[in-house]
Amino acid sequence: MTEILKLHNLGKSFGAITVANELSFGLKQGEALGVLGPNGAGKTSMFNLITGTLKADKGTVTFDGKDVTRMSAADRCRAGIARSFQVPQPFVGMTVFENAMVAATQAADMKGSAAKQHCLEVLEQTELLHRANALAGTLTLLERKRLELTRALCAKPKLLLLDEIAGGLTEAECVSLISTIKKIHKSGVSIIWIEHVVHALLAVVDRLVVINFGEQIAEGDPDTVMKSKEVQEIYLGIDANG
Repeated sequence: MTEILKLHNLGKSFGAITVANELSFGLKQGEALGVLGPNGAGKTSMFNLITGTLKADKGTVTFDGKDVTRMSAADRCRAGIARSFQVPQPFVGMTVFENAMVAATQAADMKGSAAKQHCLEVLEQTELLHRANALAGTLTLLERKRLELTRALCAKPKLLLLDEIAGGLTEAECVSLISTIKKIHKSGVSIIWIEHVVHALLAVVDRLVVINFGEQIAEGDPDTVMKSKEVQEIYLGIDANG
């Protein structure tokens, strides 16, 4: 299976603070990769380096067979990289459907009836079709999370980046969202998902990467990674020698 994304020796610092230190891993087409790490580990900075909102000091980002390291964020989005944000950022004065249309027309360069049909199909996929005419500012937290998914999917991504999308949800809401993300994964979209709600992540992903202080400390099968001594000590706070 071909790789859709490859990070090679990616580095980024702000003065004495390093947010990415020699990060190197790949993502296969259609794979779902989970990313774990404590607060401040550099997870969101890694997303910003992948999307182009942060410029790497060193290393390369290869997407869909092309070196995109110096490509703008807008061009990377049009090339097929889309993301959600930790805190949903909809256009609150616009309807759910209008929010979706912005993504379809601006990021996916779709027009007219084709854009409208695409948005309706995505809204059905994300279970927001019944709220299409509601103002985004009136949505519940779960609905706002679903709208983040909607807007990212309306950009027709080859790679979907999810940043703590399960955060703040009740258990029942989390289960509902997991079901939606599983369906998106099965549709063939490649996914990288940063999450602190570990059970949600493990319900979906094929592989885990763990980072700490910008460094990759573990990578592999989710069960194996979660049982490793270093991950238990650094991320879970467990004394593996105790």
